[in-house]
Amino acid sequence: MTKARIGFIGVGLMGHGMAKNIIEKGHPLTILGNRNRAPVDDLVRRGAQEVRTAREVSAASDVVFLCVTDSSVVEKVVRGPDGLKAGGARGLIIADCSTANPVSTLALAAELAEAGITFCDAPLGGTPANAEAGELSAMIGCDAATFAILEPICLTWAKTVRHIGDVGMGHKMKLINNFIAMGYGAIYAEALALGQKVGITPQIFDSVLRGSRMDCGFYQTFFRYVLDGDRNAHQFTLSNAAKDMRYLAALADDGRIANPVGAAVKNSYAAAVARGKGEDYVPMLADFIAQANGTKVR
Repeated sequence: MTKARIGFIGVGLMGHGMAKNIIEKGHPLTILGNRNRAPVDDLVRRGAQEVRTAREVSAASDVVFLCVTDSSVVEKVVRGPDGLKAGGARGLIIADCSTANPVSTLALAAELAEAGITFCDAPLGGTPANAEAGELSAMIGCDAATFAILEPICLTWAKTVRHIGDVGMGHKMKLINNFIAMGYGAIYAEALALGQKVGITPQIFDSVLRGSRMDCGFYQTFFRYVLDGDRNAHQFTLSNAAKDMRYLAALADDGRIANPVGAAVKNSYAAAVARGKGEDYVPMLADFIAQANGTKVR
């Protein structure tokens, strides 16, 4: 049986592992090169074909995955003169694995449908380590027929693939999921700073929470940085966290719901980014919140 031809744009922290698993499972793979050569060169050594434009990616593919920073980049990659729309044949499927603005997602889906191209959302759960191991989760928004095509391909890099609903629903669920995760991060950071101020060290804090009902995978990666200084324990930048919380605020506005907790979480990350910490990873929020309160957690 002939394997679907896959295109991939955004072979960075998350995308490299995903793309590696796609090619290792036997799919022909076309990738868009970028300035960070290490992941690109690795995938080419594994058999991927590198091209120079998104248009070439779509022309060579049955399904294209996007794993980029935000909706503005997705829109440029799709709509540009050398973009996916320009090179895509009727029947092409584009799956956006980025954490994106659902308003943009729905607009792109409607626009591309007129050209016979299916645009859907397939945002991710997990870390770059999970991507390398093929153990991510995916939240997919599309019609049933498209999901039937995408599911086995996504299972090359994911252990859990959920059909959330129609296009746009995956990105909505992802924003809510990230609100919970980034909310944990903001609470941990503030609680650690408070603990230091009143004489409770991170080690004491951890001795109580670890193994309790409050323990979870996010807690463990966060505290691998706090306790052990592992900067790569959770490779998700503060700037990406702040962006996701801005998208969440827009989703709340669209749903006409008050989201005071979401606003507080957004402001924690936005403040860190405003002070030049945007490229730090989420657990490093603990350093920023502590410093803002005249103390240190590490």
